[in-house]
Amino acid sequence: MARGWLVRAVAVAACAWAVAAASASEVPELKSAAALVVDAETGAVLFGKNADAIVPIASITKLMTAMVTLDADLSLAEPITLTAADAEIGQGRSRSRLPVGTTLTRGELLQLALMASENRAAAALGRAYPGGMDAFVKAMNAKAHDLEMTDSRFVEPTGLSSENVSSAGDLAKLVRAAQDYPVIAEYSTRPSAEYQIGKRRVAFANTNALVRGGSWEIVISKTGFINAAGRCLVMQATVAARSVIIVLLDSVGRYTRIGDANRIRQWLDPDFTPPAAVAEPAPRRKAAAAKPKTGANANARVRKQYSPAPR
Repeated sequence: MARGWLVRAVAVAACAWAVAAASASEVPELKSAAALVVDAETGAVLFGKNADAIVPIASITKLMTAMVTLDADLSLAEPITLTAADAEIGQGRSRSRLPVGTTLTRGELLQLALMASENRAAAALGRAYPGGMDAFVKAMNAKAHDLEMTDSRFVEPTGLSSENVSSAGDLAKLVRAAQDYPVIAEYSTRPSAEYQIGKRRVAFANTNALVRGGSWEIVISKTGFINAAGRCLVMQATVAARSVIIVLLDSVGRYTRIGDANRIRQWLDPDFTPPAAVAEPAPRRKAAAAKPKTGANANARVRKQYSPAPR
């Protein structure tokens, strides 16, 4: 299915169109530890940086969670009640605005997982899958195999585990596959929505500031963050009349992944003027104390390679 589509890159690569569109010989200087920009139609690599490094991917995992859920053709109208098990996933490290006992439809949980990156929503989707969580995780890895994501391994549906790993190259395949799911496109790019949580209407916002800002034409979007992964962002967007897939992994700082995305867009479209910086939501769980990384030590995680489990 994915064979022949994505041309892997170890170093920077750019096609003639990209160079012409950028009207510049220099590629963007990105601060994310790993990055990849791919033509969504042809698979041509426009830019690559550590694209084969296998690293934790945090909540980018939820794109796979959504595809497995939709592949099962389960009713999106079916009500699902959150349990203590959904709150305990990730050893209870995640903060959530969804109390145990909340009942939402499968479709609402899917939207919250994609738009607001709600971990309990993703956990409930896995638990409510036919055969339970073990069957769900097995289906996630089977889907990765079908998509030829050979650098990838999944152990749970939220991304809270650092054992959910992949590479920028594999995640470009994941994003491209996600474009075949209209529900994922709709839910992942909704700026905000309200849900009935108990007796209250509660508003949730998209975790991607670029979706909320409205100046991008984004088709697929997902953010992620845990300490082991740094801040991550994957998107499919239209830039200079060309559909491109952007993967940014292990970005340090609240603005880096958004800044890198804007730098990529400006590289491909010189007429684009990046908007003023937009603050991102606070991390979904409190970061553990760590020594600041600067200079040669910044983004050191990308040098630690993770190996997907043999299938």
